[in-house]
Formats: sequence, structure tokens, C-alpha cells
Amino acid sequence: MKKILNIAGKSFSLLLIGILAITEAKAQLNPLSAIYFQNQYLANPAMAGIEEGLLIDLAYRQQWSSMPGAPVTQSITTTYNGGKRVGLGISAFNEEAGLLKRTRVMGTYAYHLPLNGEGSKLSFGISLGFMDQRIMNENIDGNPNDNSLGNYRRDTYIDGDFGAAFTSKGLNVQMALPNLKYVVKQDEQVNGAVDRATFFSSVSYKFTLSEGEDGVGLEPKVCFREVQNFKNLLDIGTNLTLANNKVNVLGMYHSSRSATIGMGVKCSPALHINGLYTSQSSEIRSFINGNFEINLKLNVSKLRL
Repeated sequence: MKKILNIAGKSFSLLLIGILAITEAKAQLNPLSAIYFQNQYLANPAMAGIEEGLLIDLAYRQQWSSMPGAPVTQSITTTYNGGKRVGLGISAFNEEAGLLKRTRVMGTYAYHLPLNGEGSKLSFGISLGFMDQRIMNENIDGNPNDNSLGNYRRDTYIDGDFGAAFTSKGLNVQMALPNLKYVVKQDEQVNGAVDRATFFSSVSYKFTLSEGEDGVGLEPKVCFREVQNFKNLLDIGTNLTLANNKVNVLGMYHSSRSATIGMGVKCSPALHINGLYTSQSSEIRSFINGNFEINLKLNVSKLRL
């Protein structure tokens, strides 16, 4: 009996480590959908302070059908630009999936260089902070002293991001190098991570189809994501704005054979809410369903007290 229990315990531990690896990879392949239009600072530090004022963005994502250990992601970012060339930002990201918890906190400095009197800017940004990854031992239903669990070790480390962008009245071109620790110091901890994002770029152009109270806009966008130990990914879609930017409808197709659809409403000049649904990639669609995400953007500078 003791031998059987030992074998069962080791099998459970190996299964657990496999699940943790899968959830870590999934997080890298499916970033928060707010990166495409509502909160581009999440993907590129150069976008911190691209809008004037004090902005707070909240994001929450979870699997459509709740189940024990299902991935849950929270994010909060704050950016500020007082009307000058410097933008500042703070971001905090937290994800829990099974027993794995990942927390990333970054501070950002961005510089926006005006190129002409028509709003064109060349922007650069750099973020610095830390990443912490750990197993939540308090949630283990079993032997917390199992050696297999102890072998899953991810020390807290300093990390950073760099980004650049060109923005004008319609055109938006971006590139970013996330997870700079991978670029600067290729150690075993970073290289051993599964499917870590190493490069991001995007191009979009916003067309004004009509103006006034019933104004309509259309912004097609293409994103390229390079991911370590995985094929490169393309995201292609568009954001349609209605009623002079008071309502938006968006759709994105991902080369991982998943898709994102969403809708947003600008409740007031200070408050914008978006809801999005992302289907799972084709490889795991038969096992788990998609994710629902809600985003809230608050422009504190436009609050009427």
C-alpha cells in the first residue's frame, strides 16, 4: 500500500508540474486583449502618457466557465502626462492558474518628441521593475514537502521592457522588446521559461468615415509577436467606432487559430468600459473554453466633481 501511495504521489506531482508549464505558456500566447486598442501601454512602454491627463486602467480576465484552478488575471495601470513631453506610468499584473502565481510590477518613463504641429510624435519608453513567480503552497491539497514541487523554482528577478512608437493623426507604428532580462542576461531561469514573449510590433491606421455626433471611424491593425520556443504569431483585426467614439466594436483574429471579439461604451468623457471574449486556440479548444475580459478606463483629469 505504501508503495502504491508513493507512486500515486509522484504521478500527481508530475501532472501538477505539467499543468503549471502549460498555464505559463498559455499566459504568454494570450495576453490581455486590451493591448490592441484600449490600453496599448500594456504592450509598449512608449505608450505611457501618450494621452494627456491622469489615466487609470483596470482589467480582469477569467475563463468563461469557472472551475477550481482556472486562470484568473488582473491588471492595473496608471499613466500621467501633464501636457509636456514626458509620460510616466506604473503597471501591476497578477495571474493565478492552478497553484501558480505570477506577479509583475513595473515603473515606466516615456519621452514623446513632437515632429510637427499636426500631432505627429516619436515616442520612446523604458520600464523597470520585478517579476515574481511562485507556487501557492497554501492551496496544495496533498503533501507540500514533495520533492517534485520543490524542483519548481522561480526566483524573483529584476526585469524591464523597452519600446518605441510613431503616432500621428491616423498612423500608429509600434515596436517593443519585453522581458529585457532575456536579452541582457541569458540565464537558465529566463531561457528555461516556456514561450516567453521576446518581440512585439504593430501597425494601424485610423480612418475617419464621417464626422459630427454620428461620426464613424475604422482602425485596421496588424500585430506581430515573437515568442520563445514557439512559432511567431500574427494578430489581424479592426476597431469600429460609432457615435463620435462613444461606442466601439472590435474583432481580432490570431494565427494561433483563436479570435477576440468585443464591444465598448464611453459612459462619460471620463469613463470607458470594454467587454471582450477570446476563444481558445485550436489545440486546447476541446478541453477548455474561452476567456471573458472586462476593461475599465478612467480619465481622472476629466472627472466632474
